[in-house]
Amino acid sequence: MMRASVLLSKRCNTTWSACRPIAFYHFHRSNPVTQVLVDSPRVAPSRRAFLTGLATVPAVAFGAKRYFNSRDMTTDAAAVEAAVSTAAKADAPNPLLEDVSFPKYDEIKSEHVVPGVRALLSELHAAIDKLEAEVVSTWAGLVEPLERIGDRHQRVWGIVSHFKGVKDSPELRAAVEEVQPENVKLSLRLSQSKPLYSAFKALREGPEWASLTSAQKRIVDNELRDFVLGGVALEGEAKERFNAIQQELTQLATKFSNNVLDATKAFKKLLTDPADVAGLPATSLGLAAQQAAREGHEGATAEKGPWLITLDFPSYFPVMTHAKNRALREEVYRAYISRASAGDSDNGPIIERILELRAEKAKLLGFDSFAELSMASKMATLDKAEELLEELRSASHAAAEKDKEEVQAFANSQGFEGQLEWWDVSFWAERLRESKYNISDEELRPYFALPNVLEGLFKLANRLFDVDVVPADGEAPLWHPDVRFFKVLKVGQPKAYFYLDPYSRPAEKRGGAWMAEVVGQSRLMAPPGANVRLPVAHMVCNQMEPVGGKPSLMTFREVETLFHEFGHALQHMLTEVTEGLASGIRNIEWDAVELPSQFMENWAYDRATLYSFAKHFETGEPLPEELYSRLKAAKNYRSGTMMLRQLHFSSVDLELHARFKPGQGKSVYDVDQEVAARTLVMKPLPEDRFLCSFSHIFAGGYSAGYYSYKWAEVLSADAFNAFEEAGLDDEAAVRDTGARFRDTVLALGGSVPPADVFVRFRGREPSTRPLLQHNGLLAVAAA
Repeated sequence: MMRASVLLSKRCNTTWSACRPIAFYHFHRSNPVTQVLVDSPRVAPSRRAFLTGLATVPAVAFGAKRYFNSRDMTTDAAAVEAAVSTAAKADAPNPLLEDVSFPKYDEIKSEHVVPGVRALLSELHAAIDKLEAEVVSTWAGLVEPLERIGDRHQRVWGIVSHFKGVKDSPELRAAVEEVQPENVKLSLRLSQSKPLYSAFKALREGPEWASLTSAQKRIVDNELRDFVLGGVALEGEAKERFNAIQQELTQLATKFSNNVLDATKAFKKLLTDPADVAGLPATSLGLAAQQAAREGHEGATAEKGPWLITLDFPSYFPVMTHAKNRALREEVYRAYISRASAGDSDNGPIIERILELRAEKAKLLGFDSFAELSMASKMATLDKAEELLEELRSASHAAAEKDKEEVQAFANSQGFEGQLEWWDVSFWAERLRESKYNISDEELRPYFALPNVLEGLFKLANRLFDVDVVPADGEAPLWHPDVRFFKVLKVGQPKAYFYLDPYSRPAEKRGGAWMAEVVGQSRLMAPPGANVRLPVAHMVCNQMEPVGGKPSLMTFREVETLFHEFGHALQHMLTEVTEGLASGIRNIEWDAVELPSQFMENWAYDRATLYSFAKHFETGEPLPEELYSRLKAAKNYRSGTMMLRQLHFSSVDLELHARFKPGQGKSVYDVDQEVAARTLVMKPLPEDRFLCSFSHIFAGGYSAGYYSYKWAEVLSADAFNAFEEAGLDDEAAVRDTGARFRDTVLALGGSVPPADVFVRFRGREPSTRPLLQHNGLLAVAAA
């Protein structure tokens, strides 16, 4: 997922994962997974990136197949004092403000946030004062100064946003709450600056327009659009109300996000009886014992316990798919679907208020609904998005019904009595998968050690895109000892850099997976003696940490997730655009950002790619041929179910933002149930409150945009189909097609409309046929 961080516009994003547990549904293609979404790429700063503020760390996450805002929270006085305790030390250097491409992550602390951000905002307000007073309607006199302002803001606030996702703490929350309103004010000032808006219009209509490049023209046009969407035309009370809405939405989004994290952390189930953990694989037992030891249960072992179960995905998912203890599955499932839905962490009222404010904001800007406002900066229209969702629903529904019947029949054949409940489906679907294909995640894990998977992933990057990825540990400060640092080389020279934070840390790190920008490629921001500043990215995952002296052994789903986030990073890093406001993932319509990430997932099944890393972590023996055949055979297991699940998320999102009217007798949970009646084959529990943890749309960049996963998946499946047509066994053809993908989809960034980029690569408009074909649904759809 891509995470939209602090960019100045909707075009600045990020990718991540987070959502309703599809417990018992196979996530994406084959794993029966409770839904975990993946963060999206955090898009980089365009002028209004400030607006996103810092609320949650969305996930473009993955899985789902990921904006932040500050939370309106009761803040502990001691935490506030700690957060601002160094504000008086004006003479002490603040590492948060260092003008570097590799931030001083090892030195930056929560106490640096308040003084650092306030110094930054003061600096930027002064820069805007000067620009508004002296603005010249030329590229150099208008756009370049704005890029400098936005870039400076992104590099500082981006660190704060990043720490909120990977290193959260009460002190950091207090600091963010302290400065968030001031940050939003700066964003609103930029979005509504009439001198700058008038200057952009004069540039668009003036003599220099004809000499601008196509990329520069696209930047100007999108800036003009975003000024309008940012409220530049509003006056008087309407403007005041719009700005008040923006402030409140920012606070609510952060509160929503923090509530989800707090609710997830709050659940802890300590088990001491081996019968209670029967069925859990050794890796899960080792993790549970390791978690128990951290909570003070010294001497905990995988074999004898005690074992601590949490709602963090690496802990939660194995329980739902493997625990024989049905009562345990039910308890954990109910806790998961009710996260942040009661008490001080209840997100229900927050959801209603967010929807109410978004609808009011849309009306102020002249739109009938927030969905239409959201679509104003996307590829799709509301009608086109819903048309696609219905086409895919129709093609998938019969297959999903069959999935349900097969699991029910199998469970009954094994002695299960009655109808399957939600906490049963994932368990029995996994048993059926094992029976049908004689394969399990635990059987595969030893062949997917993280170091080996990374080696294979980097070989694929070389094969397709002719770049080398090499370790660069020690060349940049890190925020945690587990983080790795890598360098991307093109023709032997540095092209980009990225950090990888692979493991789950539930005490401080949000769930899901995402890619985010540290700095983007830019000619304007090039250091002395260089032609451009090179791009730098974060990749964040949440897989199981190393246990018992073994490396992190991954599920195949986690392998796909890593490939997904690397796809986002590649688009950021391999850009050839030198205009900073359109390089990499910047300036790309939101419903196109998942193209390269979902495209990369396909390669995890490619034989040559898989065998470049699938080797036993102890013996080095390659994955047995029989296991690979079974993995391929299981690829589309329950694909109809998984397709419907994603369509359900997308449809609920659009229904809430296009037609739902808060406070008129119907609740958001009623809407969820109504949508489920047509998009799911199994009715959710009446008490299902997954919406209370649906951070993608209430605390991320996917509001009225979750459909983007499917929209972009059509593009990505069709793109991979180009390689299939060329011949996956034809190495020369694969390299030639990879070079074309690199030189279009990855290289052009936001300098060209994504529809045109796709046609340049594929030679035609996209088709839904490859997506249905890849999911084994084409024959069903035809029938």
